[in-house]
Amino acid sequence: MIISYIRTGMDTYDISSNLSFIHILTTIPTESSKTLEPYQDFYLRARFITGLVFYPVMCLFGITGNIMSVIVMSQKQMRSSTNTYLFALAISDLIKLIVDFLYFTVILIGQFDTSTGNRAFAFLYPYAHYVFNASLCVSAWLIVSVAVERYIYVCHPTKVKVYCNIYKARTISFSVFIVMSVLAIPNGMRYRTVLKINNETGATDYDVMLSDLWKNQLFTDVYTWFQNLLRSIIPLVILIILNACIMYGLRRCRLLRSKTPKKYRITTMLVTVILVFLVCITPDTIMSTFFGLGYSEENYLARGIREITDLLLLINSAANFVIYCIFNTIYWCHFRRLFCYTCFRGNPSVTDARNLSLLDASQARSLRRRSEV
Repeated sequence: MIISYIRTGMDTYDISSNLSFIHILTTIPTESSKTLEPYQDFYLRARFITGLVFYPVMCLFGITGNIMSVIVMSQKQMRSSTNTYLFALAISDLIKLIVDFLYFTVILIGQFDTSTGNRAFAFLYPYAHYVFNASLCVSAWLIVSVAVERYIYVCHPTKVKVYCNIYKARTISFSVFIVMSVLAIPNGMRYRTVLKINNETGATDYDVMLSDLWKNQLFTDVYTWFQNLLRSIIPLVILIILNACIMYGLRRCRLLRSKTPKKYRITTMLVTVILVFLVCITPDTIMSTFFGLGYSEENYLARGIREITDLLLLINSAANFVIYCIFNTIYWCHFRRLFCYTCFRGNPSVTDARNLSLLDASQARSLRRRSEV
């Protein structure tokens, strides 16, 4: 896809060759492209379909959904340790989606004005590359934090009061943002903006090149593995183990109690968030870590597959809003009160703010009794 190609395309082509990236990125597959190289047509079509069809739609949907989530989660009645993590997760996903949409905008500009598009791309990309990778790390570890909290609720209910409170959730969320942002700083030093001169025409333009630091192969290999471990492998292993423990704990609770109505709705929602994350990030983890596919030494088949894995990362950032609406009754009530009030006028059970506060108070009491885990 166009946008994900910007992220990985810097490694796909020799940056020092000073090619016009906007021209390359906006190339639409033609019949002649089939004769250039095996799977090149597949790659161009995958990039075109995902970038011009799915990517802008998912970005707009995800940005809107995450903004709504931030507004809903910031309501006084929604304050809880779990919602604190979800609020921070919505912020992180929103940042990533905005950066992705900026890339899409730059490419569209480049289709009409190549020079302006190249210049915007050259100045934006070094910073956006850092923000993109930092937000992925932040989101991954916020989801791990949510999984740890759910594990405590389900498997160690006597320790809930000690480890699960708003203050600790805020501290952990803030720490995740700071630590992951610092550890991702080398990504911000990967590329530099340079001024290039056309020897034939004398015209000047801007481009991006690998920095001297990232031309060091030893540093590149070590940091790439470190980043893959931090962003994907370690969170995946932790989440798989915790998810198994949570599901086992829920199954044991169901065996002990004959009725399990709405009490597990919150945990079901969070398990779904975790599962969606696992499904969406696993292909990217396999491509980046175990096979090293999708970069300069790989063929067009690998690059085409990379377009799909990058789209999955976008879906993960945009999907949580839908999950909240489906599983979280309190979230859905507040969402409808804030954004769909006129649709529910005359129904005091959802339009009366006092009733919503009572629902939240009831939920809080239930959490203290471990009846809504």
